[in-house]
Amino acid sequence: MTKKQKKTLVRILIAAVLMLALHFVPVQGYGRFALYLIPYLVIGYDILRKAALGIFHGEVFDENFLMAVATVGAMLLGVYQESQGLEGEFAEGVAVMLFYQVGELFQAVAVGKSRRNITALMDIRPDYANIEAEDGSLVQTDPDDVEVGTVIVVRAGEKIPIDGVVVEGSSSLNTSALTGESIPREVGQGEEVVSGCVNLTGLLKIRTTKEFGESTVSKILDLVENSSMKKAKTENFITKFARYYTPAVCCSALALAVIPNVVSLISGHSTNWTVWVIRALTFLVISCPCALVISIPLSFFGGIGGASSCGILVKGSNYLEALARTKYVVFDKTGTLTKGIFQVTDICPSQEFAKKWQEAGLDPAKKLLEYAAWAESYSTHPISNSLKEAYGGEIDPLKVTDVKETGGHGVTALVQGSVVAAGNSRLMEQLGVSCGEAAKTGTVVHLSVDGKYAGYILISDVVKEHSAQAITSLKAFGVKKTVMLTGDSKAVAEHTAALLGIDEVKSELLPANKVEAVEALIAAKKPGEMLAFVGDGINDAPVLSRADIGIAMGAFGSDAAIEAADIVLMDDDPLKIALAMRISRKCLRIVYENIVFALAVKAVCLILGALGYAGMWMAIFADVGVMVLAVLNAIRCLRVKR
Repeated sequence: MTKKQKKTLVRILIAAVLMLALHFVPVQGYGRFALYLIPYLVIGYDILRKAALGIFHGEVFDENFLMAVATVGAMLLGVYQESQGLEGEFAEGVAVMLFYQVGELFQAVAVGKSRRNITALMDIRPDYANIEAEDGSLVQTDPDDVEVGTVIVVRAGEKIPIDGVVVEGSSSLNTSALTGESIPREVGQGEEVVSGCVNLTGLLKIRTTKEFGESTVSKILDLVENSSMKKAKTENFITKFARYYTPAVCCSALALAVIPNVVSLISGHSTNWTVWVIRALTFLVISCPCALVISIPLSFFGGIGGASSCGILVKGSNYLEALARTKYVVFDKTGTLTKGIFQVTDICPSQEFAKKWQEAGLDPAKKLLEYAAWAESYSTHPISNSLKEAYGGEIDPLKVTDVKETGGHGVTALVQGSVVAAGNSRLMEQLGVSCGEAAKTGTVVHLSVDGKYAGYILISDVVKEHSAQAITSLKAFGVKKTVMLTGDSKAVAEHTAALLGIDEVKSELLPANKVEAVEALIAAKKPGEMLAFVGDGINDAPVLSRADIGIAMGAFGSDAAIEAADIVLMDDDPLKIALAMRISRKCLRIVYENIVFALAVKAVCLILGALGYAGMWMAIFADVGVMVLAVLNAIRCLRVKR
C-alpha cells in the first residue's frame, strides 16, 4: 500500500469503530446527529471536497456528487426524523460513505498492483554508463551524454544502458525484463546487445551503435508510458455513457422525490415526503456508475500489464481490443518467420568465368564469392552480411566505388575496376543479362561482371523454432487465413510456406507490392474483421502502418518497424502472437462480463429502490459490492498462463 492508501485505511478503521460505538450510546435529537457527524466527516470529508470542487469547476455530475448528495441528504433526513420523535437514519448515511471508501481503497490497491506489473519495466531504465578513463578507471556518465561509437564497460550485475556491439568479453544476459523469458542469453565478441538486459557474469566492453534516446530501453519505456493514451472503443463508450447516465439518474431521483407527492397533493391525498426522499436518496446511491467507470479501464490496464510481463508491448487498449477480432494474419518472411540468419550453401560460377579464372590460377568459387562480398560491402541486409561472413577476407573500401542499391533488386558497384551487379533475376533482366534457374531451393544471388553473367550464389535461411506452431495456434484461435509476403523467389517462398502450413503466399514482391497485397486483403474481408501484419524490417514499416494491427519484432527489428507497429514482440517469437490474442480475448470477455453484471444488478436494484423494496443497505451492496466484485474480476486480466 502507498502512504495515501494507508492513511485511507486508518480513516476507515476509525470511522467504523466510532460508528459501532455510537450504536450503544443512548443519545437522541441533535446530540445524536452531532456524534454521528464525527465519523461521517472523518470518512467523507475528501468526497465532499471533491464534489464541491466539481460543482465549482462546472463538472457537477460524477460519483463524488452522487455520494455527497445521497449521504448529506440521509444525514439531514435523520435530523428531520429526530425532530419528529423518530429515530434518525444517521448510521445508514455514514455506512454509505464508509463502504464507498472501502470500495475506492480496494480499487486503488488493484490499480496499483496492475500499474506495478507494467512499471516493473521501468526498472530497466539504466542510471549510468561506465566509460573507461585514460588511467583505466571507470567514470559513471549519464547515458544521454554517451555518443555513438563510444566504448562502454558493463560489469557483472549491471544493466546494459545503450544498444551496441560487444567488442571484448563474453557473458550471460538476463533478458526477462524485455522478453519475459527467464533463460539467459549467451553473448560474445561481435554480437549485438540491446539496452535493458542485465549482465549476469563476465565483464563486457560494448561499442554503442545508437544514442540513448534511440536505444531499445528508451523506446520500450516510451511505448509503455503512452499506452494509456489510445483507448479502446469500449472504454470510450463507458466514458460517454457515464457522462449522460449520471445527470439522467440525478433528474430521475429528483422526480422520484417530487412527482409522487405532487400527484398525491393534486388527488387530494396526504403527502409523504420522508418516504419518497429516502427512496430518491437510495436510488442515487444505487445508480453510482463506479463499477463500470473503474473496472473497464482497469481490465484493459491489466491486460496490457499481463501482456508486458510476457514480453508483448501493446501501445494502447484499442489495439488490444482489435486483436480479439483478428481473422487475417499476414507475415513477412525474413526475420519474422525465419531467423534471418543466411548461410551460403552453394556457389555456382558460369562456365565462361569458371574457365577464365581457372586459367588465371584462381579458384572460381572463391573469386565469385569475393566479387559478391565486395559489391555488397556497404549493405546491411542479412543476405549481404552472410556473403561477407562466408568470404571472411579483408575488403578495401577504396576499391569499391559507385555503389547503387535498388530496393527489392540488388546492388551494383565498381569493384577493383570491374562493374559488378549482385541481386535477383529482376536486376539481371534490368541490366539485360541472361541468367539461368538455380537447381536447388534457396535465395539466389545472381552476379554479372562487366555486363556478362558470372554465376550465382545460393543462400538458405533458417526457419524459427516456433513458426510452424505459431501458424497452428493462430488457426486454432479462429484466424481464417494466414498469408506470407516476401521479396524472395517463388520457389523459396513456396517451400517455406509449405513447411509452416501457411494458406497463401505471394513472392518476389517489392515494398510497394506488399502494401498493395495488404490493401487487397483488407478490401476483401468482412466488416468488423481485423487484419494484422507481422514484420521486422525497414521496408515493412509502410505495411505495418497500413494494416489494421501492425505487429513488429522488437529484439532485432528495425527502429522504423517498431515505431510503425501497434504491438511489439520483444523476443521476436511469432508464437507470442497467439498468446497476445488469448490475452486480448480474455480481457474483452472480462470487460463484457463486468458491463452485463453491473448493469443487470443496478437495473434490478434501481427498480426495487424506486418501489421501496430496497433500503440503504441494499443500495450499498448495489454500489460498493458490485464495484468490488467487478474489480476482483478485472484483476484476472493480470494473470497470464504461458
